[in-house]
Amino acid sequence: MKTINLYVPSMSCASCVSKIESAFAQANKQTEIGTDISARVNLADKQVQVFGEITIDTAIGLIEDVGYQAELLKDPRKGAQQKQADEAKEYKTRLFQAAVGLGLGVPLMLWGLLGGEMMVNNSTQQLSWGIVGLVTLVVMLTTGRHFYQGMWRAIKARSANMDTLIALGTSAAWIYSMLVVATPQWFPADTRHVYFEASVMILGLINLGHALELRARGKTSEAVQRLLGLQVNTAIRITDAGDEEVEINQLNLGDKLRLRPGDRVALDGEIVSGHTLINESMLTGEPVPVHKAEGDSVNAGTINGNGCLIYRVTAGEKDTKLAKIIELVQQAQTSKMPIGRLTDKISAYFVPAVILIALFSAVIWYLTGPEPALSHALVVLTSVLIIACPCALGLATPMSIMASVGRAAQLGVLVRNGEALQTASQITTVVLDKTGTITQGSPEVTEFIVLQPKYDEQNLLSDIAALEQHSEHPLASAIVAKAKQASMTLIEPEQFTNLQGRGITGTVNSAEYAIGNQSLMQHIGIDDVSAYQQQIGRLAHQGKTPVFVAKNQRLIAMIAISDPIKEDAIEAISAMKNSGLKVVLLTGDNQQTANAVADIVGITTVFANVLPEQKQQKVLELQQNGEVVAMVGDGINDAPALMSADIGLAMGSGTEIAIESADFTLLSARLMVVAETLLLAKASMRNIKQNLFGAFIYNSLGIPLAAGVLFPFTGMLLSPVVAGAAMALSSLTVVTNANRLRKEKLM
Repeated sequence: MKTINLYVPSMSCASCVSKIESAFAQANKQTEIGTDISARVNLADKQVQVFGEITIDTAIGLIEDVGYQAELLKDPRKGAQQKQADEAKEYKTRLFQAAVGLGLGVPLMLWGLLGGEMMVNNSTQQLSWGIVGLVTLVVMLTTGRHFYQGMWRAIKARSANMDTLIALGTSAAWIYSMLVVATPQWFPADTRHVYFEASVMILGLINLGHALELRARGKTSEAVQRLLGLQVNTAIRITDAGDEEVEINQLNLGDKLRLRPGDRVALDGEIVSGHTLINESMLTGEPVPVHKAEGDSVNAGTINGNGCLIYRVTAGEKDTKLAKIIELVQQAQTSKMPIGRLTDKISAYFVPAVILIALFSAVIWYLTGPEPALSHALVVLTSVLIIACPCALGLATPMSIMASVGRAAQLGVLVRNGEALQTASQITTVVLDKTGTITQGSPEVTEFIVLQPKYDEQNLLSDIAALEQHSEHPLASAIVAKAKQASMTLIEPEQFTNLQGRGITGTVNSAEYAIGNQSLMQHIGIDDVSAYQQQIGRLAHQGKTPVFVAKNQRLIAMIAISDPIKEDAIEAISAMKNSGLKVVLLTGDNQQTANAVADIVGITTVFANVLPEQKQQKVLELQQNGEVVAMVGDGINDAPALMSADIGLAMGSGTEIAIESADFTLLSARLMVVAETLLLAKASMRNIKQNLFGAFIYNSLGIPLAAGVLFPFTGMLLSPVVAGAAMALSSLTVVTNANRLRKEKLM
């Protein structure tokens, strides 16, 4: 699906999100624009991703129609640099505006608090306060211009947003005060109070809050900035005329590049010559450098050690694993959780409702309140408008998603979307595949047992490896590696068939072979496996997997293959169990081998001899029993089970298929990352609930307080200045709380 990335700097609250998404939802119904159009808004990053058949100009026009300015982000790196530059500039601007607003507002407020006259009762006071009013107007236009412009755009779009509330509240205080100065005779003597300090103090405090919020926001998106920083701009291309340094957008597939010691890999490629150690920790989270030699692949963004390589480009700039990871992380950060959609629905009606509540409260105070009723009504109107700004509500979910997705990326985990993150927080059972998940996934042949003396082991191994070289199974690669160690030349089989979950069959040197597990032997009608139960039991007790070899319908050999258990497997499974999760081992291996592995790592529930389609059935059975299931597998063989589970975690491969399809892709091979991911998901949901609770409580208590519910008991009304400070503090609190996820201890 076509995707357009737009930067919308004027977005500021939850109602902005709702308006923009609604604009695209409405456009989706208009056949002249197109069909299947949608928009995903990231308020925290001020970006909009537009999906579907729609032109850039039309997408920008839809956003402008609802009162916001938008611009295209062509290059993620340039977009990130532009965003950083814009935010740095905005940060300085907001600090300046805050200083100017508070520079005038604080002295005026102190004047009133220390007994200075704030009433207009004579011509001298009219003149002096008139001058103050004009200075205040200049300061308001200097410090609050963006709010008034935002309100005007919203009015033209026949909508309302946070800017509307701020602009109305500060304007109401200033207009009332200027009317008092210009025509004091229109007002009863006890209502001729001026509120110039409220207008500028509110703007100063809100700008200060926005500046601090911007600073905290920058930390939330550090993970993507770090990933973007891994991309290099140039590479050394090898040509007939010699080496030349070129921009990576000028490189073509097949170009040969030179990688010097200490350089970053420019694009994904395959090593043509040389060997070295490559640091892949920035992609996988694995701290130990990986040895690379001729024929191995290298990934963009990884760092070369001391060796020198020549590699051939196999992926373009936008098709590298790093580019896809960056895109996936950005998409995840802009995604929504089900818990966040409720907020968006509420916010669509929030601002108009607040304006009505403010007007209603002011009218009640004017008609029934104590004297000076008009002044009290103005204070209530301004305070309700200011304190009810839904900034905190709008930031509650997206800020936490950004922080948690970024933290996951640092762990070497790619999160597909926010909904997956929410579901992961509810997991009760973790189902683990064995090979490549609990074990290292690099099995090796430990024993070759020839059951019929007339067969030569070397010739037999050569025939078996000739067939196994066409299988993608890890056990097959162990057999092929054994043959290569013996310097065998492998011929092409005459016929080959892969029987998923059982093994392979084929013809080599005119002999028919069947190589696989006990289920395969039963499937082809060989029933003398039971005669070797003692040997099978010994291998299984040692945690080794027996592979049976039949030639011309007769069992002739067994190959014992051992796949070492990962170093962190015991610790990781213990961590999952300690966090209240049930852990299940689900494998196609035989029961005895599976039990042996389970005993070592501390798993008590084991399902063995399970075919891929049966793995899916086991997952469904667990779900039917009320479990919320996370399936951890390799992303290919376990695809049916991964898709059926509530959450699928593709383990350790980072392949394109896994990145595109899994809810979570674990680039690291460490099993501990699974435990950390699920704990991070729970921490994220706690964080979001804290933010939402705080935001809802803030507005639920703030609006009645601003409307004066405590006045009968205390005789005091909430000052608009205090309301402005509270509003700014609420947003800052949400952002700061979300940022805790970046460093929260998971284990």
